[in-house]
Amino acid sequence: MKIIFLGAPGAGKGTQAEKVAAKLNIPTISTGAIIRSALKEGTEMGLAAKAFIEAGKLVPDDVVIGIIKERLAESDCQNGFILDGFPRTIAQAEALDAMGVSIDLVVNISVDDATIVERMSGRRVCAACGATFHTKFKPSPNGENCPCGEPLTIRADDDPEVVKSRLVIYHEQTEPLKEFYANKGLLKIVEGQEKLEDTTALTTKALEG
Repeated sequence: MKIIFLGAPGAGKGTQAEKVAAKLNIPTISTGAIIRSALKEGTEMGLAAKAFIEAGKLVPDDVVIGIIKERLAESDCQNGFILDGFPRTIAQAEALDAMGVSIDLVVNISVDDATIVERMSGRRVCAACGATFHTKFKPSPNGENCPCGEPLTIRADDDPEVVKSRLVIYHEQTEPLKEFYANKGLLKIVEGQEKLEDTTALTTKALEG
């Protein structure tokens, strides 16, 4: 199975992708993780990406696509893979087609914006031990502090205004992929639920359907 997971930031697509990958015994390919790996290994594409990252710029499509192409050529992708965070734009999806990669299924985890803002802006992280909590769904037993004693903080990415601006970019650049893949007959919509296991059950049903 060659699967793409789509969804807004904070929709939970990464979590569902990991669960499906474990069940099907195929790798999850996250763009961010691949770029970090390519940088570490110093591949040609990794070095190209490094120049943009060090300049504080977004890595351009042709470099990202080159890195994805290198990763998909590895032996563990022969029986399938899950793409998480790629493609982000129609141009990237068309480039994937041009590479001759045939996708079997595209799963879109759908969660409304208000829920995503609540989910992400409520996250709290312990800088000392890395534990994560949520003011509503998983509050720390000690209120403002982690059980290890250190204060909990909100990550810059989880600030409500940052989350809203990320959602604007998602709706402009990535959401059109839903129609792109629906027109190919590949799209399955999964309505994200409050409970993780309920979303997992619907995702499993979409894969089997």
